[in-house]
Parts: sequence; C-alpha cells; structure tokens
Amino acid sequence: MNINTPIFSKNDSIKFFRTLNKRVNEYFKENNLKKTGNWKLHLKTIIMFTLFLAPYFLILTLNMSVWVQLLLTVVMGVGMAGVGMNVMHDGNHGSYSSKSWLNQFMGGSIYVLAGNVYNWQVQHNVLHHTYTNIHGHDEDLDAGRIIRFTHSAKWRRFHKFQHYYSIFLYGLLTFNWAITTDIKQMRRYIKKGLSYGKFQSPVKQWTVLVITKLIYVIVWLAIPMILGITWWKVLIGFFVMHYTAGLILSVVFQLAHVVEETDNPIPGENGEIENTWAVHQLYTTANFAPKNKIVNWFTGGLNHQIEHHIFPNISHIHYGAIAKIVKQTAKEHNLPYHEFKTMRGAIAAHFRHLKELGMKPALN
Repeated sequence: MNINTPIFSKNDSIKFFRTLNKRVNEYFKENNLKKTGNWKLHLKTIIMFTLFLAPYFLILTLNMSVWVQLLLTVVMGVGMAGVGMNVMHDGNHGSYSSKSWLNQFMGGSIYVLAGNVYNWQVQHNVLHHTYTNIHGHDEDLDAGRIIRFTHSAKWRRFHKFQHYYSIFLYGLLTFNWAITTDIKQMRRYIKKGLSYGKFQSPVKQWTVLVITKLIYVIVWLAIPMILGITWWKVLIGFFVMHYTAGLILSVVFQLAHVVEETDNPIPGENGEIENTWAVHQLYTTANFAPKNKIVNWFTGGLNHQIEHHIFPNISHIHYGAIAKIVKQTAKEHNLPYHEFKTMRGAIAAHFRHLKELGMKPALN
C-alpha cells in the first residue's frame, strides 16, 4: 500500500467527476427515481428494529433459560448493527428521505445505539468523508496506541501481534460509545469549533448528551433490573449485545479502508492534498462482495464504500446500480477502482495488512 498517492491532474479530475455526476443524474432521471430511500429501505427499517428490540421485550416478559437470553442478546447486537448501517447512517447523511424531519428522526436512532448525533456527524460526515484515510485527520483510523492502522502511526513493539489480537478489540466499538467515547469527542469537537452544519450551543449539546445517556442507562440497564432480571445477567447481556454490534461494525469499516490496496495520502507542508476530493476517494476506499446479496442487504450498502464516499447523499439502496456507472467511468479515466470479489478476500487482505503494519519499520 502506497502512502504517497499518485497525482492525477486537476483538469482530468474535474472532467472525471463532471462526467460521473452527469451519468448518475441521468440514471435517476431516466428511471424516474428519487435519490433517497423507498419502500425497500422502509421495510428494512422495520426488520432491523424488530431484530434489535423484539428480543429485549421477550427477555423482559418471558421466563426462559439464561442460554436463550444470551442468544437473544446476540440477535439484539445483530439488529443494533443493522439499524446503525441501514437506518441511522442514511438518516444522518440526509439520504433516508426527501423529508428533512424524517432524516433527523432516523438519524436520531443513534441514541438507542449508545451514540450521539453531533459527535457522529462530525467524526463521520466531516472528518472521515473529507479527510478519508489521512492519518491525524480521519479519526476512524485512530485506535489509540493499541492498533496501528497506518504507516504514519508510531510503531510499538506489541504491534507485531496486532493481526491476532485486533479482532478481539473490534467488538468494543459501541461499548466505548456508551461509556467514554462520546464525552471525549464532544469535549474535543466543541473546543475546536467543529460541526456538521450550523454550530449549535455547547450547553445544548452537553444537555442532549447527558439526558440521552441517562435515558439509555434507564432503558437498557435499570428497567431490566427493576423487572427482576439479576444484575449480573443484565450486565453480561448488555456487554454481549454491544460486543456483537461492535464487531460487525468495525469489520465492515476496516474492509473498506484498512486493506492492502487503499492509500493513506500524506498532506503537504500547508496541509493540502494533491488530488481532488472525488479522486481521493477512489484511492483511499475499497468495495467488497459487491454481488453478495446478503452482504449488500445487511450492511446497508457499506460494501459499496466507493459509491457511498463519492455520493454520500444518495441512499444505499441505489449503490448496486450506480456502481456500474462509477466503475466504468473510473476505468475510462484510468483511475483505480478497488474491489474485492468476496468478503473472505477482503478480510484476508485486512489482516495481511495489519500484519505488515505490525512489523518494525526499517530505519531510514
């Protein structure tokens, strides 16, 4: 994987994106389609929320063995990840619906996933989508000291084992949301004056954070205990739910950006990136399992990360169709289009890359 992305001329970059944008717009016009979600997304929303919440109510109302309860918490974790990838994600990108209030409502589903709208929109919509795969700017590449995701990150002796232990840490993603991540991010983002859209009052943001966290604790921890479920069962179930969701979400992200083929461009002295934004996305992003119907459906089209990064305001239900347009246009302009035919191949590429990043860097 190159850390210095090849430079594509500005004129050619502009020509590429204009051509691509025109073709995609023509696709929607010719097929009389809206770029937002439709009944397919609405049906999926019902299914994902059912997977997420139905087991919760079953556990609260029925007498069942601890093993059945544990299995249901795994199902809740699957549903939790499904809501995040299919509903919350489109909502916070404004692509779920043409109605802004519905996008806000669906985007707000992140509160029942233990997250926060403001933090997620800054980290994902602003930092990740603007500075994709750039060390020190794209916080999705920041795993603290424990995992080294880029050549620019400091190497530590224990990184040589990261391709073994990383998978066990991936499951802690949403669990960390619930405990510490949101507090740290909000403090950092407000201090820097970052926002997605109009900057809101810090007092309002902190108030929303505190209230939603309290409600979250009441719903997922206090109510089950009050209704008679033993405290240790509640805590184990809570952790298993989060671990399942975190593992799914982390792996899906890593396969799109932290693989052998994608680049980690290094900004110049003034912080500039040589390639234009759209071309930058092609060099730093990868698709995987594009023809796998189950992966396509469950991941909310996040296996079509290239299409998502270039057209974040188009609902994921259209990515499969416009992927053909993007791939062909990139080929015509001699631009890369990173794609793994299978999910297994992408997973193998990710862990090979982690192993390579874990090796001690050669001295210059």
